[in-house]
Amino acid sequence: MLVKKLVNQNLFLLGTLTILFFSLNSIFCKAALQNNSIDPYSFSFFRLFFGVITLFLISLFINKKNTLDLKSNWLNGFFLFLYAICFSFSYISLDAGLGALILFAVVQITMILFAFIKKEKFGLKKLIGISLALCGLFFLLYPSKDFSISIFHFILMVIAGFAWAFYTLLGRNSTNAIKDTSNNFFKAFIITILFVFLFIDDLNITSSGLFWAFLSGAIASGLGYSIWYFVLKDLKIVTASVLQLLVPVISIFISIIFLDEKLTISLLVSTILVLGGIFISLKEKN
Repeated sequence: MLVKKLVNQNLFLLGTLTILFFSLNSIFCKAALQNNSIDPYSFSFFRLFFGVITLFLISLFINKKNTLDLKSNWLNGFFLFLYAICFSFSYISLDAGLGALILFAVVQITMILFAFIKKEKFGLKKLIGISLALCGLFFLLYPSKDFSISIFHFILMVIAGFAWAFYTLLGRNSTNAIKDTSNNFFKAFIITILFVFLFIDDLNITSSGLFWAFLSGAIASGLGYSIWYFVLKDLKIVTASVLQLLVPVISIFISIIFLDEKLTISLLVSTILVLGGIFISLKEKN
């Protein structure tokens, strides 16, 4: 019982750290783009590049060697690439908090549908919690007179959400989190290089932009995704999807403090609903 409790506590701490990293990704990307410090493609390129370098060094330190598997898991790399590129371009228009909400609402719905397909058990309390959390997201996104959104950039973030959901689901089969994440980043980086000709005329890179890309790639992505792959194998699909609902909530409040995005009544109400839903869904009987 004590061992199980310690494992659960470690999973909680690691999961919390990962969710914080995920939240910061939106902040770093928006901060870079809103100041025109870097273009979206270059941000994705260097985010993956710094992620590859970081993960290579971590893998070398932990496993005493680093081997790249070029024969398998290209699907993981493709979904990571698709998420990264759509994520960056969507933030040309979307606010950091709103983008995170759209992203993880799509992730949530996709993973729940997959859980139904896999016939994962849903208790009444978990269903109530999920419904409450989703209501919180939809409440914030409900159209109002002072609400406007770019449909094109909205669709890009929806695609990013689908890509991240499938990347997460594929990650449940990981047996070596650091090694697999390192390989996924390398493959995603290779795919990104192949698309450079589409954006070559729009490249814009500054030292400030590289700094934000480094924080996003090395810290929030490289470290964050490795921990997430490690935690995933001990989480149910629904639990993993519900945990990620914390990301937009944290992103919104960080963006209010550091990016001067607005705090509204809708934001407060939706935050209460999302957090309440997460608490209900994850609370054990004991």
